[in-house]
Amino acid sequence: MKRVFTTLVVLLFAVVAMAQELNVGSVNVRYAAEGDYKRHNGWRERRDQMCAVLNHEHFDVFGAQEVTKVQLDDMLKRMPDYDHIGVARDDGQERGEFSPIFYNRNRVKFIKGGTFWLSDTPDVVSKGWDGLCRRICTWGLFQDKLTKVKFYHFNTHLDHRGKVAQMEGANLILATIRSMCPSGSNVIVTGDFNVIQGSNAYNVFAKSGELKDCYEVAKYRFAPTGTFNGFNPGRYTSHRIDHIFVANDMNVSRYGVLTYHYYRDLKSAEREMETSAPVEVKGEDREVKCVSDHYFVQAWVTLSKGKKSK
Repeated sequence: MKRVFTTLVVLLFAVVAMAQELNVGSVNVRYAAEGDYKRHNGWRERRDQMCAVLNHEHFDVFGAQEVTKVQLDDMLKRMPDYDHIGVARDDGQERGEFSPIFYNRNRVKFIKGGTFWLSDTPDVVSKGWDGLCRRICTWGLFQDKLTKVKFYHFNTHLDHRGKVAQMEGANLILATIRSMCPSGSNVIVTGDFNVIQGSNAYNVFAKSGELKDCYEVAKYRFAPTGTFNGFNPGRYTSHRIDHIFVANDMNVSRYGVLTYHYYRDLKSAEREMETSAPVEVKGEDREVKCVSDHYFVQAWVTLSKGKKSK
């Protein structure tokens, strides 16, 4: 009887510990490009499946990239548990891509936040250094409603061409974290960094002495490929360009590259039916599709309760 009681207590503590974890994501949705319809990867063709994935994973908070206003509205309509923060990069309102932070209002409370541009003039709409596009970082201070612990979340999308812009953008984000967040704060950084692990811009965060890559420290990891697929479900890469960093004192139990796919119905002329299989398992050929040209990244993290985020 004593052994049973002890087992139940251990299980109870394990369940409580899991409940106190935050489910964090980084989600590049691929912007709504008309050219994507040529290969049946258009936004309207995949938005329902993509939002179904996000509702299924039910992140407590996630940073998204390449989100246009149309996509933002579509996502909020299909994801009723979520609110968001952030503005678009081209006018500080609704023009161009957002790098929004979505949060599950049932689990997370938004306190304050904002957006800054990755440039020498971060407070105004601007393009930085040798970057091809305007780039932004959205930030927010949140509180976990379950534990009452606060945390900062920074979400970004670094330039895909400018090497100086990548480095300087990363340096600006880290400098902002250091100036904005009190020492010992819980900090989460998500984004499409457009640089792989081990690169100079990646190391701005990974070797900062204050942040760590969730991929590297997670107790359990599922990463059968890298994070960019180019809408090709058969593509393999060891490179990760989408990352989640957290403050050193935060625990990371699990990390995943979420390789979700769905099946596009083919026209009758394209479809082949199985004829020899038992009726119970008969199926039909369909085209395997990716919900985005990036795989989403997930980390389960525990906030450090002793930290004072103001």
